[in-house]
Amino acid sequence: MSPGAAHPGRARRRLGLAARYGTLLLMLAVMLGPIVWQFLTSIRGRTENVYDGVLPAQPTFDNYVRVAESFPLLQYVGNTLVVAVLAITSNLLFAAMGGYALSRAAWKGREVVFTVLVATLMFPFESVMISMFLTVREMGLVDTLVGVWLPGAVSVLNIMIMRAAFLAVPKEVEEAAVLDGAGEWTRFTRVFVPSAKGALAVVCITSFMGAWDDFLWPLLVLTDSDHYTLQLGLKTLAGATTVNDQRLIAAGAMAALLPMMLLFFALQRFFFKGVGEGAVKL
Repeated sequence: MSPGAAHPGRARRRLGLAARYGTLLLMLAVMLGPIVWQFLTSIRGRTENVYDGVLPAQPTFDNYVRVAESFPLLQYVGNTLVVAVLAITSNLLFAAMGGYALSRAAWKGREVVFTVLVATLMFPFESVMISMFLTVREMGLVDTLVGVWLPGAVSVLNIMIMRAAFLAVPKEVEEAAVLDGAGEWTRFTRVFVPSAKGALAVVCITSFMGAWDDFLWPLLVLTDSDHYTLQLGLKTLAGATTVNDQRLIAAGAMAALLPMMLLFFALQRFFFKGVGEGAVKL
C-alpha cells in the first residue's frame, strides 16, 4: 500500500479514537459533574454565594460539623447501617441458596419457579407497595427497622445473578466433588460459593445501595424520628424551617454518599469480575 493511501486510514483511526475519548469524557462530566458541584458547594464558606463561581473562595469543612449539630446524623447513620447490614446478610444467604437451587438441583417445577421469579421483575415496587405495607402492619412491624428491612430481605435480581454465576461452574468440578464424597451442603459451601466471589460482590453492593438509598418505603413504615434512616433524616434537614442553607444540604448529601463510595472502591475488583463473568445475565 502506498504512503498516500495509508495516511487517510491513519487519519480516520485517529479521528475515531478522538471521538471515542471525547464521548467518554462527556459521559464522565455528565455523571460526575453533579457530585463534584455538590462537594464544592458543601465546602463553601458561610459568606459565599453558592452560585458565585465554580471553586469556593474560602473552602472549609465546617459545614459537615454544622450538619452533625443540626440533626442526629450519627443516629440516622446507625439506623441505616442496621438495615443495610441485615439486607446484605439476608441477600447473600438467600440469593446464594436460591441461585444454587435454580442452577443445579433437579427438582420438579424448577422451570416454573424460575419463570414466575423472572415475571415478578416486570412489576414495579409501587404496584405492590400497599399490600406490603398492610402485611408489615399485620405483623406488628410498623415503625421498626425490621419492618424497613423485611421487603428487601432478598431480591429476585440477586437470585438471578447467583444462578448465572453458579451455572458457569463446570459440571466436571461438581462431579469431582461428588466422587470425593462431598455432600450437597459441602459442594455448595466449598465449591460453588468460593467460585462466585464476583457475583457475591455484586449482590453485596446492590443490596447495600438499595438499603442505603431507600426513601419511599421507610417514609411509609417509620413514624418515630428516633427510627429514621439517613434519607429520611436528610429530608427533615432540607425541609426544616430553621435551615435554609444549601451548603448544609449539600454536606448532608455528601455524607450519605461517602459510605457507598467506600464500599464500591473496596469491592470494585470483585464487582467488575462478577460483571465480566456474565453475572448480570439470566
